[in-house]
Amino acid sequence: MQAFYADNFVLPLPAGHRFPMAKYKLLRDRLASEFPAVRMMQAPAASDGELALAHAPVYIEAISRGTLPAPAQREIGFPWSPGMAERARRSAGATVAAARRALGLLPGSRPEGIAANLAGGTHHAYAHKGGGFCVFNDAAVAARLMQAEWARLHRQARAPLQVAVIDLDVHQGNGTASIFAGDASVFTLSLHGEKNFPFRKEASDLDVELPDGCLDAPYLQALELALDELERRFEPGLVLFLAGADPFAGDRLGRLSLGFDGLEARDRRVFDWAWQRRIPLAFSMAGGYGVNIDETVQVQVNTYRVALEYWRKWNPAR
Repeated sequence: MQAFYADNFVLPLPAGHRFPMAKYKLLRDRLASEFPAVRMMQAPAASDGELALAHAPVYIEAISRGTLPAPAQREIGFPWSPGMAERARRSAGATVAAARRALGLLPGSRPEGIAANLAGGTHHAYAHKGGGFCVFNDAAVAARLMQAEWARLHRQARAPLQVAVIDLDVHQGNGTASIFAGDASVFTLSLHGEKNFPFRKEASDLDVELPDGCLDAPYLQALELALDELERRFEPGLVLFLAGADPFAGDRLGRLSLGFDGLEARDRRVFDWAWQRRIPLAFSMAGGYGVNIDETVQVQVNTYRVALEYWRKWNPAR
C-alpha cells in the first residue's frame, strides 16, 4: 500500500505551541518498523493550478509569498515560513497522489483501491482562507483534480466522477462543506462533536452532531446510520476518508470518549463499506492531539493495520 508524507518539511513553531508535529514522524517510524507493506514516498507539491481548483488564486499567492495579513495568518495558527508554505503544498499533494493510486489514474497503472496521506485532513481551510491548523484543503483539491483527470480518461461519460468525503475528525469539516456547497458531484459527510470547534459550522450534505463524552456504541450506531443515508442519496466513485484520531478519549481537544477498539471498529466499518461496493478510497490522518502523543499514534497505526487488510483484498497477488 502506498502512503505519501510531507513531514520532512518541518514547521518552525514557537515553544509551547499546541500543534503536536512530532506525531507525523512517530507514525512514519512505527509504520516503517511494523508494516513493511506500506511503501512510503515523499509527497509531490501541489501546483498553483491544482490548488486553484479549490482555492482563490489571491489566497494561494499570499501563502506562497508570505503576504497574508497577520489576522488571517493567526487564524491558521502557524507562523508563516517558506517551509510552512511548502509543507502545505505537499500535504495537499499527498492526498492527490493517494487518490490517483487508489483510482489507478497514473499511466500504465491499475486501481490499487486504497492509498494514504500520512498527514492531511486539512478540512478547516476555505477557498479564500485557512483556519484551525489548515492551510490548503487537501480533500477539496484532490476531489476536484480527480474529477478533472477522470473526465479526461472517460470523455464519453455523461456525469462527473462522484466523490464522497467521509469526515470522521472530531471537528466539523467546515471548509470542505463551504467549498462544495451546491456541488451535487461531491457529497460531504461530517460526524463530529456538537459543541466542539468550529463554533460557527457550515452545512455539509450530511452533518451528524455528537454530544460530549460520546462512547463507542452510540458513535458506531451514528456512523452506521450516516453511511446508510449516504448510500440512499449518493453513488460515489471515490471516497476520501478523514480518519481523525481526535475522537479518542485521551485527546486534549476531542471531548468525545472513544477507545482504541471503538476507533478501530469505526475504521473497519468505513473500509468495509467502500470495499463491499468496490469504491476506491484514499485516506488521511486528520486531527489527533493526545495528552499522550503515543496514544494518538497508536490510533493511527491501528487505522493502517485495518487499511492494509483491505488493500490486500483489492490486491490479492501482492
